[in-house]
Amino acid sequence: MKKKILGVVLAATLLIGALTGCGASDKTASAASDAGSTTQARTLEEIQADGTVKIGVFSDKNPFGYVDSNGEVQGYDVYFAKRIAKDLLGSEDKVEFVFVEAANRVEYLESGKVDIILANFTVTEERAQKVDFALPYMKVALGVVSPDAALITDVAQLDGKTLIVVKGTTAETYFTENHPNVNLLKFDEYQEAYDALADGRGDAFSTDNTEVLAWALQNEGFSVGIESIGNLDSIAPAVQKGNTELLNWINTEIESLADEQFFHADFEATLAPVYGASVDPENLVVEGGKLN
Repeated sequence: MKKKILGVVLAATLLIGALTGCGASDKTASAASDAGSTTQARTLEEIQADGTVKIGVFSDKNPFGYVDSNGEVQGYDVYFAKRIAKDLLGSEDKVEFVFVEAANRVEYLESGKVDIILANFTVTEERAQKVDFALPYMKVALGVVSPDAALITDVAQLDGKTLIVVKGTTAETYFTENHPNVNLLKFDEYQEAYDALADGRGDAFSTDNTEVLAWALQNEGFSVGIESIGNLDSIAPAVQKGNTELLNWINTEIESLADEQFFHADFEATLAPVYGASVDPENLVVEGGKLN
């Protein structure tokens, strides 16, 4: 009798162990499967059926994407995002803004957290392997802003010094690949980077030249000593890789907006108040997706 009871207990123990082991194995496999996997993006039809389009923008990159003192989302990218919502869904109020950081823009597309990225997304070959870029709506190069008291006017002056950059940006890539003697101080968010520059934790800060120029105009004691460095790049919307119908719709939208010079109007509404006459819109604006 004791042997029979012992056998039942042993069998139950083995069964529980097997089930537990199976569960752990399944969880591990599931976790491994989730790592690096892509959540299917919403199709154009699904977005239209839902009635809201999710667009990733910056919250701290004035004047391109930022939250103003009234808590409203503003900027050049935001202006475009509202027009997309209006033409796609009938109202500019039908856009849900999702705040992103430079380093997580690709991940937010791959995970389906956003339908479209409009966050000053520079087109690069590496990124184009992971997302699909639409036609460009802006062009930009890198710039370097620094204190007037120790103005950086040539990249050679940065050797051995500390340059502030934001993770996941073209500035980080450019200086890592081309100027290894420059010490990079990296931050996740733009506001953190600007705070570090203002506090004297770095000798200079590099990002898109249009942005550093805007910041210098608003912050006395700082100037853009290097107005253009690296390649002239294009800025474009991005969607998840393979989301072809949505990509085609955006391309058609950008082409059609050229008839009304939409991006020049966007510039006048969002950037001209910041730049004044210091930036020629022809050096930044792209109409109809055609780079000059």
